[in-house]
Amino acid sequence: MSIKAMDFSLRINPSICFTQNPPKPSSKLRFLTVRCSLPLTSDDAATGLAERPWKVADARLVLEDGSIWKAKSFGASGTQVGEVVFNTSLTGYQEILTDPSYAGQFVLMTNPHIGNTGVNFDDEESRQCFLAGLVIRSLSITTSNWRCVETLGDYLAERNIMGIYDVDTRAITRRLRQDGSLIGVLSTEQSRSDEELLEMSRSWDIVGIDLISGVTCNAPYEWVDKTKSDWDFNSNGRDQETYRVVAYDFGIKHNILRRLASYGCKITVVPSTWPAAETLKVKPDGVLFSNGPGDPSAVPYAVETVKEILGKVPVFGICMGHQLLGQALGGKTFKMKFGHHGGNHPVCNLLNGRVEISAQNHNYAVDPASLLEGVEVTHVNLNDGSCAGLAYPALNVMSLQYHPEASPGPHDSDCGKN
Repeated sequence: MSIKAMDFSLRINPSICFTQNPPKPSSKLRFLTVRCSLPLTSDDAATGLAERPWKVADARLVLEDGSIWKAKSFGASGTQVGEVVFNTSLTGYQEILTDPSYAGQFVLMTNPHIGNTGVNFDDEESRQCFLAGLVIRSLSITTSNWRCVETLGDYLAERNIMGIYDVDTRAITRRLRQDGSLIGVLSTEQSRSDEELLEMSRSWDIVGIDLISGVTCNAPYEWVDKTKSDWDFNSNGRDQETYRVVAYDFGIKHNILRRLASYGCKITVVPSTWPAAETLKVKPDGVLFSNGPGDPSAVPYAVETVKEILGKVPVFGICMGHQLLGQALGGKTFKMKFGHHGGNHPVCNLLNGRVEISAQNHNYAVDPASLLEGVEVTHVNLNDGSCAGLAYPALNVMSLQYHPEASPGPHDSDCGKN
């Protein structure tokens, strides 16, 4: 290995640098020469380039609008296509990573510092990571949390999830807010040209795709995990199984199941295609239609299941379940410009006038004007006035567009804590 010497001549008056009371400015400046040596590889020596002690840009995010964003990679390598959405949560990136509702999407975190708490195995919201990739501004080089068992980069690499950092997330967020959610391609493969990646982004679409079938469970199972008292607001009904609930898994989060269990529910989780007749055979006290990814119009079989159960047993829908209920009640759903993703969305409960800060993750919404007569809008998103909750007392139906279990997020909507 050879050594390359570089001389830097600095116009410095040493007396100004090293005295508490510097003298008056003088035109007589002396030169201070600093010599440093950098190791060079044989290839570098031939090209005159010094070896860099830091990671250089080795990844690209190519958006369908033609913009190309250079970045540094972490986690897995390769090429992946997905819809880019931004999330405004300040914490809880591990819950976000394991939320099945993000299937098919690149999640861009608007909070610039990610990875500082590492990851642990208590905050998992599902059996795996379903999102297409993670986009962040600054990747923490250290972890500072007593529960940390692994770094974020190692966690993503083991789960084959791509991530990029040192990219201008503020500029991308402004573009998404202005133009709406965009399809993008994330790649670490230098052999692929920008034009090839751009063509990939423009030839793929998330609208009309059944993403639920890729995240649902394969067979029914009983939920047995109880909510730990440290994370539970309810102390009266804990461990007292009073209600039998069938939960349709459209991409259900574990914390939803834990919260139901803490309020005395014995829960059977069933696949998204589970026949309504089989559900009604067990005579449940209620049916939950869970959260999940994608376009509710792409899963007509789920809407038919909801219709067959309505009026026969009380039902509750969350997120995707809310949208499916809206369609089953004669309503229409539409794709939002950039959706709601984050743990800080204000919602007004029209039943009591209370404003709640909520955790949300959805790109579609219910058009309340299209609903059957008698269906009530119970909650409204205060950012844009969109429908955030429904009720139909005649059929014992209620639903919420946001995530009432608040994982991650505030617990304003948890009535049991008051």
